Amino acid sequence: MNKTGKMELLAPAGDLEKLKTAVDYGADAVYFGGEMFSLRAGAGNFSEADMREGVAYAHERGRKCHLTLNIFPHNEDVEPIEKYLERIADIGIDAFIVSDPGTIRTVLDMIPDAEVHLSTQANMTNWKTGKFWQDVGVKRLVLARELTLKEIREINDRLPGMETESFVHGAMCISYSGRCLLSNFMTERDANRGMCAHPCRWKYRLVEEKRPGEYYPVEEDGRGTYILNSRDLCMIDHIDDLAKAGVSSLKIEGRMKSMFYVATTVGAYRKAIDQYYSDPENFIPDPACMTEIRKASHREFTTGFYYDKPTNKDQNYQTSDYTREYSFIGKVLEYDKETDMATVEQRNKMSVGDIIEVFGPGTDFFTQKLSVMLDEDGVPIESAPHPQQIVKIKMDRPAGHGFILRKRKTDTEK
Repeated sequence: MNKTGKMELLAPAGDLEKLKTAVDYGADAVYFGGEMFSLRAGAGNFSEADMREGVAYAHERGRKCHLTLNIFPHNEDVEPIEKYLERIADIGIDAFIVSDPGTIRTVLDMIPDAEVHLSTQANMTNWKTGKFWQDVGVKRLVLARELTLKEIREINDRLPGMETESFVHGAMCISYSGRCLLSNFMTERDANRGMCAHPCRWKYRLVEEKRPGEYYPVEEDGRGTYILNSRDLCMIDHIDDLAKAGVSSLKIEGRMKSMFYVATTVGAYRKAIDQYYSDPENFIPDPACMTEIRKASHREFTTGFYYDKPTNKDQNYQTSDYTREYSFIGKVLEYDKETDMATVEQRNKMSVGDIIEVFGPGTDFFTQKLSVMLDEDGVPIESAPHPQQIVKIKMDRPAGHGFILRKRKTDTEK
């Protein structure tokens, strides 16, 4: 729970910009990996300098920072982990997310006042195991995604004083709570040490050993099938059920996703959570929250294991592609209320005449036509095609620092 007594909203931070975005858009806490020992080697991750800046930024705004230290270390990793903890001990990390028992002991021995959260990689699926970890000194259980709301309720009932954290949004691993060896076998990239190549998303066909080149569809058509391709998890319409199950923290997956994804999902879940707590007894999901969520890249949605075991309806057998209806076209750096001009860092091409949507922290989006655009020297231009080009745009309404500009894609752009 956060300091207001609400369920915590925990957001991914793949790099420093995403951390600041998550905080600005309403996350109570963020989680990120350092340059070592995190299960997202492909994310931007944080240098020690970035970590210090990010933690300071969050703490100044009353938010928390969780560091993922959740690889399954081999012997060669033990001493480097100890040296790493020595270097970052004074940064003020609020919690360490750990899966390996030896690493948990190392963290607690080296940083006695550290708060340890058990990673979902540890496959915590029952209250008895939760009691074991509680006795060891773990403060929070990041629950396995294979649990139902009923099971989560029982774990919370039987473990007073223990916090629980559940994933509520993002990609679902096809293997049991992330314990997967497909990447190791097929690409020699170790998924359990942060280098998963996501082969579960690839397109598969069946071939008979003595008939090379003759491919047989696993399904009835000849396009092949994505047999291991789960839909994305989305619980934004079920905040009330998560609260009734006693969940302390709602976790969004996506450290490798864009800043636009972070802003969109965090903003939508912030609104949904606040709406629930404004009148819990009469809570009705706001369709606008789901509409907003769909504007970020996503696969079709599922509620995962929360209500029942997933079936074939929770798989996507046609494609592993994301739905991307909107393009992230710019981020507002500053706004001049005297001239109604916003200084914008371009992220994707935009042109005069485009119909755009603008949204920011704690605000609903508004729509306007892009009517006036100037370059850095104040010269009118018709389009901004260059990555991170700085332009000035006439705004119909105020748009402060960190506001996002997006545009619906045409059929040819999707």
